Amino acid sequence: MRLDAIRRPFDPAIRRFLHAYWRFSRALTVGVRGLVFDGEGRVFLVKHSYLTGWHLPGGGVETGETLLTALERELREEGNIELTDPPALHAFYFNRRASRRDHVALFIVRSFRQIAPPQPNSEIIAHGFFSPQALPDDTSRATRERITEVLSGRAPAELW
Repeated sequence: MRLDAIRRPFDPAIRRFLHAYWRFSRALTVGVRGLVFDGEGRVFLVKHSYLTGWHLPGGGVETGETLLTALERELREEGNIELTDPPALHAFYFNRRASRRDHVALFIVRSFRQIAPPQPNSEIIAHGFFSPQALPDDTSRATRERITEVLSGRAPAELW
């Protein structure tokens, strides 16, 4: 039996433990999210194995990473997306729902290539491009609000 097959059932539990550990061991956590628009104006969303609903792709900024490097890594990992031009930094948000220490940088991505659709894996179980007017019913509240802010030109909120 391969080690991957043995380890796979524990991946979500291990990830939850590590997320809890990081929340309490770091003074401040910073994450990045990408609001990725394709040529038809559709938005790229992902569904995680450890969260409910659809979300913008992104994740935590690791030690030694810049915000842009973290965004590039997360987009590649979650969407097989490579930036072809620098994205625009839209806003920073305080994400008090995650913890009292969590902040998120949102980037607008309009220039990219997706070499091939990503394959579902232990972290990303579904993905797709969706019209902002026809998002999946279980799209997260924060994701809906960020899309509305950007498309309406409304000033960013302080809270994620």
